[in-house]
Amino acid sequence: MQQNHVYNLMKQYVQEHKALWRIKRDYIKDAKGHTEVIAFWKKFQNDKEKHVKDLGALIKKYTGKL
Repeated sequence: MQQNHVYNLMKQYVQEHKALWRIKRDYIKDAKGHTEVIAFWKKFQNDKEKHVKDLGALIKKYTGKL
């Protein structure tokens, strides 16, 4: 069983990854023709990618896996 803080990191990792997947799969495509909105989603995508990377590094540090 994981310590609570590790569980929290893992749960947030999943949430961030799901959001990133939706941005890439749907949101940018749905904004076609709206350059300002596409730019927003791409910036948001970059932020989410960093969050996923940072969370993954912390999870690996505390579990040795990812």
